[in-house]
Amino acid sequence: MEVKLLRHTPEPEKTVAMSARLCYSPIGAAQLEEKMTDEQAAKLVRKLVSMGHFSTLEHVTFTFAIEGVSRVLTHQLVRHRIASYSQQSQRYVKEHNFETIVPPSIAARPGAKEKFDKLMMEIQDLYNEFTDMGILAEDARYVLPNAAETKIVCTFNVRSLMNFFSLRCCTRAQWEIRQLAEKMLAECKKVAPVLFENAGPTCVSEGVCHEGEMSCGRLQAILAKKTAEAEK
Repeated sequence: MEVKLLRHTPEPEKTVAMSARLCYSPIGAAQLEEKMTDEQAAKLVRKLVSMGHFSTLEHVTFTFAIEGVSRVLTHQLVRHRIASYSQQSQRYVKEHNFETIVPPSIAARPGAKEKFDKLMMEIQDLYNEFTDMGILAEDARYVLPNAAETKIVCTFNVRSLMNFFSLRCCTRAQWEIRQLAEKMLAECKKVAPVLFENAGPTCVSEGVCHEGEMSCGRLQAILAKKTAEAEK
């Protein structure tokens, strides 16, 4: 899996802070930006996030190029509707030598991996046979598996990203999209460390867990660590 941050709003943290300050200022955004220091922006961003005032986070966007993922993953990814997506087309891009993403649970079992590979080869042969018969790629693709590798470009605003991370960085998320979310979050933290310093599953970002009996126990570990630090 490869995740690259292609583009993002310049000075994302200052953009968020300036947008928030504008709501209560008699002067315009351009003047506010000139007067605001990085320290002031960081302080205001932390306050906004801690108070749950997320509307100004929508002014900042991040665009990612994602490769080496399965159609299983992208079927989940596009359920996050407040985002824009451009995915490699199986209608126009021929899949005569498609790559596959193998789940770790299958890869770890030689017998299962052998059956998986055999099935993928059979699907590949059938796809090629169909296209050789003159069947259009847009119809031949109906036999392709969810395991087929794909590529996608997506753009999120920060508010939507925060929601994405809260759901998909959780240990209860499916393994592949959790891996994607963790890589995307790491890229975001490189350019906006203050904005994303507490981003992640709700046990990290909010100090709560919504998984009930299915909780992984991470929240209890976080709370125990905070208690120990406070007692020092």
